[in-house]
Amino acid sequence: MGGANLKLVDGKGVTVHSCPLWQDAPLEDLLRVYRRDHPDPAAGVVMSGELADCFRTKMEGIRWIVDTVRRVYPDAQFYGTDGKFHDGAVPQLAAANWLAAAGWLREGYPNAVWVDMGSTTTDIIPLGNFDALLGLTDLLRLQRGYLVYTGLLRTPVAMQLARVTLQGRPTPLAAEHFAIAADAHLVLGNITPDQYTCDAPDRGEKTVEGALRRLARMVCADLDEIHVAGAREIAQQFWEAQLHAIRRGVAMVKKTGGIREEIASGIGSALLARELPAEDLRHALGPVSDALPAHAVREVAVRTGGSSPR
Repeated sequence: MGGANLKLVDGKGVTVHSCPLWQDAPLEDLLRVYRRDHPDPAAGVVMSGELADCFRTKMEGIRWIVDTVRRVYPDAQFYGTDGKFHDGAVPQLAAANWLAAAGWLREGYPNAVWVDMGSTTTDIIPLGNFDALLGLTDLLRLQRGYLVYTGLLRTPVAMQLARVTLQGRPTPLAAEHFAIAADAHLVLGNITPDQYTCDAPDRGEKTVEGALRRLARMVCADLDEIHVAGAREIAQQFWEAQLHAIRRGVAMVKKTGGIREEIASGIGSALLARELPAEDLRHALGPVSDALPAHAVREVAVRTGGSSPR
């Protein structure tokens, strides 16, 4: 259960719902529909949605998610950053999604750095020493370079980039929520309109033309002022800044030593595989690569029966 998406994995496949918690998302309704079609009463859960700013504290978010899930799955078990399953709301449940995936991936890739690019963030995790990952909060991961707050869809352009070179001239960007990563990647052909699954900043069309208009607004212009070429320059420089931040994070993590390969997952895996370069886990895992924490927590829960999977 993330802040923006609900991802469910069972033996039949992967289901992903847009579920932005800050917009009163119908989490319970979605889960009830899912359980109606998938009546298995067992559920292993991992979350990161407690950070959504509709909650005053992370603990408030944890309690809300746990209570909501347990109204549908009374016996649900929740995976924590201590590497254990819990049956109630405890602080260790905050942002444990990455750890569940790391714990499962380390078996097949013990000497890798795992890079997972989602809609909002990019996790950069060394898999060689699982015990050293236990207990890490998002704050600690930010400080260590294990969490880079940039993603394929939702990142505001102005957060990643302060200025661009536009038609040869340095140009500051408006510090406004006019355009997001999805606009840049749609214009560059890195995603399709169907993959633009979050809201557009102006709630407008999720088309190349709509994305170009939003990118032009980042320099306080209409599209007929900077033309398509100018908007594409903004998109390209945004992606270069994103990629630089991710590469810098990977380089920092690789200093821990013992890393011999890079593996990529998430909705940005194809881009990462091409640009880092890295092995794209979609080739080995298929669609579950886009919902790896959900897949991993299911695998660990099935294997351990909900006990501590150390």
